[in-house]
Amino acid sequence: MKTFITTALILLAPAVAFAQGDAAKAAAKPAVTKKATTAKKTTTAKKTAAAKAPAKTNSAQLKSASSQVATGFMAAEAALSPAELALAENVNTGRMPCELGAYVDIEKDVNSPGRFNVTGKNFKYHMQPVATSTGAVRLEDQKAGAVWVQIANKSMLLNQKQGQRMADECMSPNQVAVAEAMRKNPQPSLLEGLNTSSK
Repeated sequence: MKTFITTALILLAPAVAFAQGDAAKAAAKPAVTKKATTAKKTTTAKKTAAAKAPAKTNSAQLKSASSQVATGFMAAEAALSPAELALAENVNTGRMPCELGAYVDIEKDVNSPGRFNVTGKNFKYHMQPVATSTGAVRLEDQKAGAVWVQIANKSMLLNQKQGQRMADECMSPNQVAVAEAMRKNPQPSLLEGLNTSSK
């Protein structure tokens, strides 16, 4: 819906500006009479200057209107839902080491609450939270096709457009602690009960 409204406003802005410009030109043009053609050159020059002045004003109005429309679009795009803002609170931030010597830096975007700057070697993404059915934390940069997935014990960065994993086994200090606890106290295997009952 936002995209539809944005497109409609972009398409209508020039038409409104041109209509305003035509009306101003019609009001500024003097009626052509026989007396007007015999007027002195200085009078003609003054009228020409007067006719150009409203055009500059209309250009300024068009620029202002375009700026206001663009600002409105940016505000509409920037607004995250309360649920998305709540998801953003669960995102681990800071530098996270990953496997094979890679790393990912995640920092909150101070100019856009709920969004994050995700950077590393040869990449930079601007991501926002997306709800999942699994409860995993998910950030996406839809333009770039990048996805950050964070679960309790690790995180990974994927590029869906390229179909590749960019960073895997990334861990914040909290995730390192969870992974260590899981290693020390592994969950019992579902097959363990079957092995003992068959003996």
